[in-house]
Amino acid sequence: MSQMLSGATRVHFIVGDPIAQVKSPAGVTEAFQGRGRNAYVMPAHVAPAKLAAWLDGVSLAQNVDGLIVTVPHKFSCFELCATTSERAAFLHAVNVMRRNPDGSWHGDMFDGEGYVAALRNRGCEIAGRKVLLVGAGGAGTAIAHALVTGGVSRLAIHDEDSTRRNTLVDRLASLDRCPVLAGSTDPSGFDVVINATPVGMKEGDPYPVDVSKLTAEIFVGCVITAPAVSPLVAAARALGCGTTTGADMFARVCDLMVDFLLADGQ
Repeated sequence: MSQMLSGATRVHFIVGDPIAQVKSPAGVTEAFQGRGRNAYVMPAHVAPAKLAAWLDGVSLAQNVDGLIVTVPHKFSCFELCATTSERAAFLHAVNVMRRNPDGSWHGDMFDGEGYVAALRNRGCEIAGRKVLLVGAGGAGTAIAHALVTGGVSRLAIHDEDSTRRNTLVDRLASLDRCPVLAGSTDPSGFDVVINATPVGMKEGDPYPVDVSKLTAEIFVGCVITAPAVSPLVAAARALGCGTTTGADMFARVCDLMVDFLLADGQ
């Protein structure tokens, strides 16, 4: 790090449960300092039941400018924001928050926009494609929205929580952009398959989709950053599929978050 910690250092947190796996503290801190800002990102391991109380306490510190939000707090932090972007309001989720002039919090969600940018950087243009998305949590919800608004021809969503899945399907279908329906773990007939769940982070996890039905023509993506190459991506590469990793997504989302956190002179 090029900047030394001092009393003038501006503080940002990344909050999650767990938190040890995240790579954002170093990457975003380097991005801040690359723009000439004396600012650091610190990890905060906060359980869901303590989230609101933790944020109340953190908000008392006048040198805390922003929060990056990770699993499982993206929906809960939306409820703790005084204002949000239209995108976050539709999704009911945020992955980044900055201060309003009155000290309250303004949130936005960049997981979807960043993921679509990562796909395109790896040569996967989503327009007109049939996509299977596994996961209707915070990241999955944002990615689903970006896929639908980005021009996919069909989106199927699978999640073990059928209520959460159906709620997301119904909300996205209301946009009337393309058919949105409940999916399964079967990737047959899709052009793009995306895992937006933590499945694959732990040794012994099952695959999030039936890899025996993957073919080389299917593009496969995964949001997991640890391990760097998830078991799903490794299996897809062995078949000759085009792929994108969680690190690809993180790089694109990081750029968007830094722009947001440094807006309005912050």
